[in-house]
Amino acid sequence: MIGLKSVHHIAIICSDYTKSKHFYTEVLGLEIVREVYREARESYKLDLAIGNQYIIELFSFPAPPKRPSRPEAQGLRHLAFEVDDIEKSIEKLKEKGVETEEIRIDEFTGKRFTFFSDPDELPIELYEK
Repeated sequence: MIGLKSVHHIAIICSDYTKSKHFYTEVLGLEIVREVYREARESYKLDLAIGNQYIIELFSFPAPPKRPSRPEAQGLRHLAFEVDDIEKSIEKLKEKGVETEEIRIDEFTGKRFTFFSDPDELPIELYEK
């Protein structure tokens, strides 16, 4: 074994930094740990956390290529966040203008889940605890 302990962070490159920053902080409620503008790269780097857990690095770059989300493509498939009450979470998302798919049941765990998309159509899953 190589000694992996946990996922440290997930890096996301967005097409519109202002829109994505708003989505991840104001809609999803992630907390800003640090925000820097890297002049040499013409790029923002926004470090985000859930509670005290550092989880996402949000990057902006000039003219990044689009990522195919549908049909599903090789690579990162989606991000999944655990929630206590999926209906309450969906209601909060809808209040902020975010539409979700129908709630489904995981055939192996019996747990409920749904999907929605970030501003760049990156699939995001809510998975009930």
